[in-house]
Amino acid sequence: MGLINKESVKKRMGSRIAANGLAKFLFILATGFSLLVLGVLIYRILSQGLPYLSFDFITNFASRMPERAGIWAALLGTIWIMAVTAPVSFILGVGTAIYLEEYAKKNAFTKFVQVNISNLAGVPSIVFGLLGLTIFVRLAGLGSSVLAGGLTMSLLILPVIVVASQEAIRTVPREIREASFGMGATKWQTIRRIVFPAALPGILTGTILALSRAVGETAPLLVLGALAYVAFVPENLLSQFTVLPIQLYNWTSRPQEDFHMLAASGIIILLIILLIMNSIAVLIRNKFHKRF
Repeated sequence: MGLINKESVKKRMGSRIAANGLAKFLFILATGFSLLVLGVLIYRILSQGLPYLSFDFITNFASRMPERAGIWAALLGTIWIMAVTAPVSFILGVGTAIYLEEYAKKNAFTKFVQVNISNLAGVPSIVFGLLGLTIFVRLAGLGSSVLAGGLTMSLLILPVIVVASQEAIRTVPREIREASFGMGATKWQTIRRIVFPAALPGILTGTILALSRAVGETAPLLVLGALAYVAFVPENLLSQFTVLPIQLYNWTSRPQEDFHMLAASGIIILLIILLIMNSIAVLIRNKFHKRF
């Protein structure tokens, strides 16, 4: 019996080791394939875009002549849109998360709201574009303006910020709240001085990653009527605009090969912006993360 048991144990161990080796091989294969695709993509973009990347390319407006075309209007339009999107989405998203986690009663209604917020994070972006077109462009009469675009993009990333903020707030230990209450602090004082500062690194990280998504979105702004060819910069929140993704789409849709090269240069600029934003998120998480 002892020999039989030992042999069966060896067989089970051998099968488990083989299954573990197969899973490891599949994971390495998937990772290698992903890195290969990413490497080919980056090589193609850099090989096509670097020769056309210059200071004039950044400071020139869009033009029908490739040698004179630039991204200045699209770059400033992107900055204007983010200047509206960032504060609106941060205030509404964090405020909603604090209410749901700290004030709202845990009942069927709050669970229903929570489920719908999570579902909204996976809704296609064009749906938010249609919502922005109905509410901001037509009902509010804002037209195809920077303000309408920024508010629409805020709706797009708002569910992501709410979910990320809730997760960050949940990581704050309950004992810290109870200690604050024991010292005589009110609920709002505890949230403002204890909970929010402790959860701030996670909140900021989620917010910046959500804003990174908003930078690369095109469909909602196209639905709003954002212009594809702009030879001016926005002067105020009610000005018309374009953004980098729309400008890149306009260039790639043209038959001239030079415009395709310009699009590759614009993608490099867009990737640099996204890399900076994601790096800021990582630095914030590493610098301000506290263990309780």
